[in-house]
Amino acid sequence: MQTRLFRAVGWSSAAVLAVLGVAVFLLVLTSVKDAALPTRNKYGLVFDAGSTHTALYIYRWPADKENGTGIVSQVEACTVSGPGISSYADNATGAGASLKPCLDKAMEIIPVEQQRETPTYLGATAGMRLLREQNSTKAEQVFAEVSKAIAEYPVDFRGARVLTGNEEGSFGWITVNYLLETLVKFSFAEKWEHPRDTEVLGALDLGGASTQITFQPGVPIEDKNTSVFFRLYGTNYSLYTHSYLCYGQTQALKMLLAALHQAFSGLYHNLHFLNLTRGQSLSSVQATIRQFCTSSWEKVQKEFPTEKRDHLRDTCAASSYTLTLLVQGYRFNHTTWLNIHFVRQVANIDVGWTLGYMLNLTNMIPSEIPQRVTGLKRSNWTAATVLLAIMLILIFSLLTVICCQKTPSGYEML
Repeated sequence: MQTRLFRAVGWSSAAVLAVLGVAVFLLVLTSVKDAALPTRNKYGLVFDAGSTHTALYIYRWPADKENGTGIVSQVEACTVSGPGISSYADNATGAGASLKPCLDKAMEIIPVEQQRETPTYLGATAGMRLLREQNSTKAEQVFAEVSKAIAEYPVDFRGARVLTGNEEGSFGWITVNYLLETLVKFSFAEKWEHPRDTEVLGALDLGGASTQITFQPGVPIEDKNTSVFFRLYGTNYSLYTHSYLCYGQTQALKMLLAALHQAFSGLYHNLHFLNLTRGQSLSSVQATIRQFCTSSWEKVQKEFPTEKRDHLRDTCAASSYTLTLLVQGYRFNHTTWLNIHFVRQVANIDVGWTLGYMLNLTNMIPSEIPQRVTGLKRSNWTAATVLLAIMLILIFSLLTVICCQKTPSGYEML
């Protein structure tokens, strides 16, 4: 009787095991899904060697890219201590040494195994353009020293060079429109797409030694020297861009008073100091600048007690020059003034030429095809795991039953 009971339990367990085995088999075979592994990130470094200061920007993008162009994000920005590299004309080695603290910081951020494949660039703007015109030998010495310093680090250094004014303006245009999502946008369908019915914006830049204007005209550009072409995220862009050397803030004010040293986006900083970057009318801006410029020195110092004296001294001239450039130079009027948006950052990312430069360069960096694996959906994997656990319990139980049917000598009980 006991033997028959053990045998019945054994056969029942075997039957259940068979059913569970078939269920696991079907789960594994019918629910297999081909999936892409997460793509690794790539990194890039761009030095913005401006006329008054230098900054290093660290960028990152997924290696698979979108329509040939990377979806680039800013990881970190590091301001180099001291003046721009053009100021080291008589001390070229100092220019190279000044870059090292920011390079050290970059090496802490970029994974060690990816450092040697990280493309690294140094782009110099109007300050070095002027130095090259004044003394090309000294300009080359400065470039040699900064190149030497960067080459000491385990990165893929691709050279230091002077950007043309048109390059500076057009790369800045890319940055602005990329950050404002007029070039590419992540859609509700969870994929990157070219935005429909979205107009691209023009870009104005006031630097220390030059000023740039870039926009997409509605008519063909006759002068090819002011025309640039880009293909970004599968879309073609023909732009008008022009740079005015020596019309930057520092160079322009040198004609009027002592040198004025400001950060990159002079259009923003000059008017932001007087709280004029929040969409005020042109009349309001003119009235505020006029009021400031007619105030006594004692009143100005009392209103801005913590501000540096040289900045206060130059604010009237700097803001007046900004207003003159926009109204008389670029011909903005009371109607079109409201179309200007003064910004320093968009989505916590610095507005400048370096991001646009990196975006455009990703077109020339080979894309990596994501590795693919075959696997189960999470729900099916969980179900299969539970069933396998039950099967193991039943197998253990069945072995226990079989063992119990044996006597110590190995014979079945009668």
